Amino acid sequence: MSDPVLPPLPLPPGIRSRMMPGINGLDMHVLEAGEPGRPLLLLLHGFPELAYSWRKVMLPLAEAGWHVVAPDQRGYGRTTGWSDAYDGDLGPFRLFNLVRDMLGLLHALGHTQCVVIGHDFGSPVASWCALVRPDVFRAVGMMSSPFAGPPRIGAAAAKGDVHADLAALARPRKHYQWYYSTREANANMQYAAQGLPAFLRAYYHHKSADWADNKPYKLGGWTATELAKMPTYYVMDLAEGMAETVAHEMPKGEAPWLTDAELAVYSGEYGRTGFQGGLQWYRCGTTGVFNPELELFSGRTIDQPSFFLAGASDWGIYQRPGAVETMNGTACTDMRFCEFIPGAGHWVQQEQPEAVVGKILGFLGGLTG
Repeated sequence: MSDPVLPPLPLPPGIRSRMMPGINGLDMHVLEAGEPGRPLLLLLHGFPELAYSWRKVMLPLAEAGWHVVAPDQRGYGRTTGWSDAYDGDLGPFRLFNLVRDMLGLLHALGHTQCVVIGHDFGSPVASWCALVRPDVFRAVGMMSSPFAGPPRIGAAAAKGDVHADLAALARPRKHYQWYYSTREANANMQYAAQGLPAFLRAYYHHKSADWADNKPYKLGGWTATELAKMPTYYVMDLAEGMAETVAHEMPKGEAPWLTDAELAVYSGEYGRTGFQGGLQWYRCGTTGVFNPELELFSGRTIDQPSFFLAGASDWGIYQRPGAVETMNGTACTDMRFCEFIPGAGHWVQQEQPEAVVGKILGFLGGLTG
């Protein structure tokens, strides 16, 4: 049976869509702008997003002389060749294989080097690309999720059970990443009682600067009492799924940075694929099953030019206490800037695209060689 023919995405003029077959077992869907042969700028999305999430910044970056490519990563959108079976093999979704996906994409595009920028869960993928293959990924940008370096050998075994402590609070709570690792998480979101478009509208709103209570600050440590200070989209009420969590914060009407027509792209794609492909990434981290191979890089630093950028209203900056300080002080030895953009929450390149473009172009302009 052949794959269904999907309708074209509603893209800004100048952004092209195509399929690239045979990339590490995937047929990879990419968006691109600018001329092939120019220096490559690779943009990696997070969860629950798509290559489409970069639509507002691709053309200005291409106009500055770059070949800009944003893939639907493994588990997402129109990229095929992955399995969403909950009881299937998680190995294809581990970080080392996600790096291999990007190496395969570069090869297929005819490039031997690039600058890579990742947002949300795309940020650790970009970081590991830079850490593992500094000869290929010559500079790196991290957005909304700071990189505190590879895990220390044996560090996971030393952690206490913060999840039992969260559940034992007077207001029982749970961490969203471990909730995302449960069997029921996908159906809770894909088949949300309020409908998928309403779920996504509330989810995106809740993590944006439009939600007035997004006023992040540093936490004192990885403890239940400190983590419970975060909004419920990070540390959820124990008895609720994510669909119920964000339903409490449903906005009235569309956002200026995410119209109903744009939202329909996300709901259409996730209605077709579900969320499990992206949720597999979280499971790789929460189970810790692949930590031993990541520990091979324990103590190694990112020495290429790097930057960190996030919205000033983004709790993602602080959800891992101390990560920003470690990134700046240890994990990245050539950090060019670490800045927070006013008027943006977690979806910074969609909420404040002009400011993001300006910061990225300033970084790119400072690269040599």
